[in-house]
Amino acid sequence: MPDNTPPAPSASPADVALPTPGHGPGSGPGGDGPPRLTRLDFHGPLSEERAGRMVQRLAAARPATVLDIGCGWGEFMLRMLDATPGATGIGIDLAADDLARGRANAAARGLADRVEFAEESGHGTTRGPADLVLCLGAGHAVSGPESPHNFRTVLRELRRLVAPGGRVLYGEGFWQRPPAAAELARMWPDAAPEEHVSLAELVDLAVDAGFRPAWVETANGDEWEAFESAYRCDVEEWLAAHPGHPLAPETCARADAHRRSWLAGYRDLLGIAYLTLVPAEPLPNP
Repeated sequence: MPDNTPPAPSASPADVALPTPGHGPGSGPGGDGPPRLTRLDFHGPLSEERAGRMVQRLAAARPATVLDIGCGWGEFMLRMLDATPGATGIGIDLAADDLARGRANAAARGLADRVEFAEESGHGTTRGPADLVLCLGAGHAVSGPESPHNFRTVLRELRRLVAPGGRVLYGEGFWQRPPAAAELARMWPDAAPEEHVSLAELVDLAVDAGFRPAWVETANGDEWEAFESAYRCDVEEWLAAHPGHPLAPETCARADAHRRSWLAGYRDLLGIAYLTLVPAEPLPNP
């Protein structure tokens, strides 16, 4: 089958309007702008209840090694290590501030000697194979510049990185229905229908890559609202308290653009799937 899978977006919608790590206001607690993402446990629409169920289900397979690609501060990985005594984890990301947060959280939980947070690219990583591979909204960290955010490429790489008998937890966006041109215009800049596929197509691509979909679930509306609100809360409270700050106009413009992009654009259109994937054994030789 030709590799004509549409590319996924270059950033999640939540990253479009608000500052990203080390860039502009809100770049971290040491900066001059608002604090960054302190209200989020997970960098995505994922509830405590769903995360707990996922951890319990994945821990039942007793993974000895966990690889978290595009880990951010690695909250889900740390919870997996808590649930699987003796397991070790490696999280890789290019965001130094997020990695520092992950290291601090690991130390606070007594996990520092069982986890490494490495500032490096996930493209072509040699960190595998691992018993459990996590890629939660971070397909861009896997696919690389030559095939940016191509779902088929991402899934092939995840298949390469997971150990036989292991598991992959893959979090990826999908269209809940085909977006109209007017709806796309209200989303992130240059949003296009080709940036996502449907849930059914995404799962079929996972099967084509050599997986069996053991569990398919999607974030609900409450999870999306909690994520979007927590993502923006630090900035909104800072703006309310610092209207005359030199950074306030730029920060306000970006926050307002993001809010409109969500509420008038991708809300109820963009979904997030969490696929628990099991690598299929190769067919026996005839």
